Amino acid sequence: AYGWARFPTLADGAKRAALARQTEEYLLAAPGFALPFRRDVLDLPHRGGLTRVPVHVLTPPAVAEKGPVLLVSGGVDSWKMDVHGLLTALCAHTGLLTALCAHTGLPVVAFDISGTGDSQVPMSPDAAEIVRGLIGHARTLGNGIVVHVGISMGGHCSARSGLAGEADAAIVLGGPVEAAFDGGRLARFGMDGIVGNALGFDRQPSPDDLFAALAAFSLRPLLDQECQAPMLVVNGADDIHVPQEDTLVFEGRRATEVHLLPDTGHCAVTRLPEVLEIISEWLPRTLSTLQAGPGAVEPAT
Repeated sequence: AYGWARFPTLADGAKRAALARQTEEYLLAAPGFALPFRRDVLDLPHRGGLTRVPVHVLTPPAVAEKGPVLLVSGGVDSWKMDVHGLLTALCAHTGLLTALCAHTGLPVVAFDISGTGDSQVPMSPDAAEIVRGLIGHARTLGNGIVVHVGISMGGHCSARSGLAGEADAAIVLGGPVEAAFDGGRLARFGMDGIVGNALGFDRQPSPDDLFAALAAFSLRPLLDQECQAPMLVVNGADDIHVPQEDTLVFEGRRATEVHLLPDTGHCAVTRLPEVLEIISEWLPRTLSTLQAGPGAVEPAT
């Protein structure tokens, strides 16, 4: 009930209080989670100072040695507590792959993107500095290999860290990349208040306000470079928020696999089992190549 009460449309004091109560209830429930859980609070660099970033760590049981870590971020209205079911599914699927990957489990480190949930700063392109700090922290929890998994606007973040070569690999599920920010398409269909809240507006933003703020998020400068990590890009062909171009733009890129699934929408959510299978097939091949080191053959696309 507190999760519904804090729904992020131009959040006010009451909604922020509801988020705090939701967090309290979530932590009270944590001892009953299927996977070992802890909540860590990090102080990470941002704009010359530090910002407080709580993260949720879920670890498959019986981890005998350190392996890769999945860094996971949701979107503007689906925060780390909201995607708990997906996080446990990711842990379960990657846990089944331990024999193939020669690992004993893949922990998940979940965080809220800037401007959402526990974040203390508005959503902005320079919040990429926070993600870099999170990648650095995640490296200390495993064997140094970090795969950034991003969902919706979190997929924008994972696309950025993958294209910049900051994460060792990246999975982009329904992420806006370039076309979604042209003409404010991301803020259509009732998303203007939600996106406005994440951007830090304390009033209903005008279309011009949103278009101006979102234009700066285009990843075209990184798309024009060739320093990217291995990437898996997936979305539904009928997404009303993110145009098909933002998925298809990755076709033909080095070490990149692209899936635009028909008959499903944003993040291919109605075909989630199929998405998890795609991840389960791509991830061990990619991790095997990463662990083989420089000179290894890249995964087939």
